Amino acid sequence: MITDEDKEKVRQATDFVQLVAETVELRQRGQEFWGCCPFHGEKSPSFKVNPGTGLWHCFGCGEGGDVFSYVQKRENLEFPDAIRYLADRAGIELAEERGGRRGPKRNRLIDCLSEAQAFYATMLMRGRGEGPDAARAYFASRGFGGDVCRRWGLGYAPGRGALVRDLRQKGFSPAEMIAADLALDRNGRPSDRFYERVMFPINDEMGRTIAFGGRVIGAKKDTAKYVNTRDTAVFNKGKHLFAYDRAKETMAATGEAVVCEGYTDVIAMHENGFTNAVAALGTAFRLDHIKLMERQRVNRIVCLFDGDAAGQRAAERAVQFIDKTPAELRCVVLPDNQDPMEFLASHPASELRPILDAARPLMDFVFDKRLEGVQTGVPGQRVAALESMARVLAPLKKSVLMPEYAARLADLLSMDAEDVKRAIREAPLPKDADAPAQGRRAPGGGRAAGSPARTVSAPAGRGFSSWGDGADQVPADAYGYVPDEAYGDGYYDAAPAAAPARQTAFPEAEARGVSEDERRQLVSERELLCALAARPDEVKALGGRLADVQWADSRHEAMAWAMLSTPDGATPAEVVAAATAVEPSAPQVLSGGRVMGEEGMGDAEKLGLIVDTLEFFSCRRRIRRIRGRLRQGSGIPDEESRELFAEATALQARANELRNQLSSSSFD
Repeated sequence: MITDEDKEKVRQATDFVQLVAETVELRQRGQEFWGCCPFHGEKSPSFKVNPGTGLWHCFGCGEGGDVFSYVQKRENLEFPDAIRYLADRAGIELAEERGGRRGPKRNRLIDCLSEAQAFYATMLMRGRGEGPDAARAYFASRGFGGDVCRRWGLGYAPGRGALVRDLRQKGFSPAEMIAADLALDRNGRPSDRFYERVMFPINDEMGRTIAFGGRVIGAKKDTAKYVNTRDTAVFNKGKHLFAYDRAKETMAATGEAVVCEGYTDVIAMHENGFTNAVAALGTAFRLDHIKLMERQRVNRIVCLFDGDAAGQRAAERAVQFIDKTPAELRCVVLPDNQDPMEFLASHPASELRPILDAARPLMDFVFDKRLEGVQTGVPGQRVAALESMARVLAPLKKSVLMPEYAARLADLLSMDAEDVKRAIREAPLPKDADAPAQGRRAPGGGRAAGSPARTVSAPAGRGFSSWGDGADQVPADAYGYVPDEAYGDGYYDAAPAAAPARQTAFPEAEARGVSEDERRQLVSERELLCALAARPDEVKALGGRLADVQWADSRHEAMAWAMLSTPDGATPAEVVAAATAVEPSAPQVLSGGRVMGEEGMGDAEKLGLIVDTLEFFSCRRRIRRIRGRLRQGSGIPDEESRELFAEATALQARANELRNQLSSSSFD
């Protein structure tokens, strides 16, 4: 708890006019200083500071108060944190920091770290020998000459006790070196923490060195590439950002921050004019980092991650913060998966600005990356994609945004939105990602131990009934739900005889993610294939209606087009052979039709019923795809958006027409 005594000590130690003058141009009028208010836009000065009373006021917006309220508003801090902020600036150790803690004072640690930075910089610029030469060559290879190294305080750590000796000569104790994580205790003797590494100093928001990042030179076996200062009394890697002290003014002026992955990327960005760039410090991007940037009233955070797997993981981790900040999170991957330093070394800086301006919403990037290469025509791949995306979205399971993302994922995967929401709710949070999932398939097929058997409704019989309301009314299953066993143990099992392991069409791992809509479409597709095998010429006459069908299973589609491509007059056996050529398990599929064998309707009526049902579900599937595309919002040109909307409207009209036809159909 902060005492009143400490509060007053901080107030007395703060030069209020100097503090305000850091961001506001002030002019003295008598005993007061006037300027344009930093908290709202104005052209005529209506903001004043009175150093005698220690108060400020703006006649334009009506805001005012003392030095603490000013810092609260400027830095977006709570009252206690505003006092701590000013105490840190003034080098005052508060009672709450002294209480219960033994060890060096904060100001001594910062002084020790500052001297270490100066030592490392001297070793880089003036050192002689193989190590300093290699360090200079490393920075030169990144395009960082002597001027850049001096501006950023870059250095070289020789190790071998050189830093410890230097700090001892300057009056620092081993306890202070160890507390600052500059030295390690080796059998009661301090030794250098960083050894034969190029050094990147990490500063607090006031520009004071509080930590280091050290990179090994060259490739050394069993040596970590980067070693960072551990958390200390003055540094927390989850709360600080590299170059924040340099970037905060540009952040405040532009409302934008760019988050990179590495120190050299940030330096290259700043040296090329992008002075709002920062980087996390040996840890994942965290909410505290976002809150730090929010203090500069940032409303747009662009994650400039590498295009490799690590960059994708970093983007996915940032998803959990989307609903926890008013800032818009966006993402950019540079051409050819280059990092910012590589891009700026081979392109003029002017080419990067439009790329940053075109940054995509973070969630769009994550959706596209996770679903890249997924064949949505294969049910098993859709289910795997659902489980994968559910793990990414799990941190948002209690967010008000979850239904929106669930609906989008359902549209993209042609699944029921409620099934997708359930998958997200049941997905483990990232920290539990290695926990075994319930009900997963055991290795080698079958159900995992303890998984309940799935029960399937009995056939619904003849005719159709309503399911849902309004535009979502769909025909009931005219053929009944088909249990897994009905597909045959060898369905879509193309394994050679030497590999006896078999897989059904809907193994337990897949069945959880297949919606009622999709099940009925899959049944319709199988019935059409069976009808095509039995009466090829009659079905071929309806081929024009099949051209625009959005198939639920790409294997069904391949079989259908192979069968439709047979010559007119081909025998059923020849048609089956054509299907088998593209899908070895076709005979099992084509032997299971039921509708064409039912009584009470003519063959033409039954074929019409099958095609109408398939087209109905295909229309709904296409509508969901379009809806998923339209959810991308700003990522779609206006003309394309209008075309998609018109297409969806036409498809919905056709679906309504088919629904009415199917609802009036009956075998009776």
